[in-house]
Amino acid sequence: MEDVNTINNIAAENVDFSMFALFMAADLVVKSVIIVLILASIYSWTIIVSKLLRLRQLKQMEKEFEEIFWSGNSFEDLYETLNFNKLDPKSKIFCAAISEWKKTKSTNDGQINTNLESLKDRMQRSMVVTFNKESEIVEKNLTFLATSGSTAPFIGLFGTVWGIMNSFKSIAVAQNTNLSVVAPGIAEALFATALGLFVAIPAVVAYNKISNDLSKYFVSLETFMDEFTTIFFRQLEKK
Repeated sequence: MEDVNTINNIAAENVDFSMFALFMAADLVVKSVIIVLILASIYSWTIIVSKLLRLRQLKQMEKEFEEIFWSGNSFEDLYETLNFNKLDPKSKIFCAAISEWKKTKSTNDGQINTNLESLKDRMQRSMVVTFNKESEIVEKNLTFLATSGSTAPFIGLFGTVWGIMNSFKSIAVAQNTNLSVVAPGIAEALFATALGLFVAIPAVVAYNKISNDLSKYFVSLETFMDEFTTIFFRQLEKK
């Protein structure tokens, strides 16, 4: 009996518990779970990095736009300047409003003071449409982070349950509860759980961070829309 235990202990010590070895030793179901989680992690980090870089870019472009907008130039001059290089959402919103004003001005031969309310409504709708389009572009793929954060632990748990089931099958076949029989299945099961958490935690943290920053940025856009409308029509009424 002691000889059997000694052999089993030696076998347990010789088991390779590296991540690659655990993956290769796992069955098809657990391998599929691990592959799905690895792909989800890669894609999540791709989204996280791209969104953080995009937010940084948006803030920089917003700062540059503010400097140009408050430079004292006329709205027409600003439009001519920004219309050929409108990369940021705020510039696109501004150009959409001025473009609508120019269309109305050309249609009415420059006489628009009698239709200010109608013009205001059309300009606001143009800005809102542009705002919605730009918001959709900026938020693209962001929901994947929320989905990964909520589902990855359960996908990993499924791999864990499956691995534990395989361990019990091994025990039943070998009729032995020695560590050398149980350890590989338990190890690959726990590996699936750890991988699920590795995917979920960064995804949830990044989603909350990015969503919060985007919410602040969208509030800034909405504030600009109201501010610009007020300034524009105040100047128009004085003419």
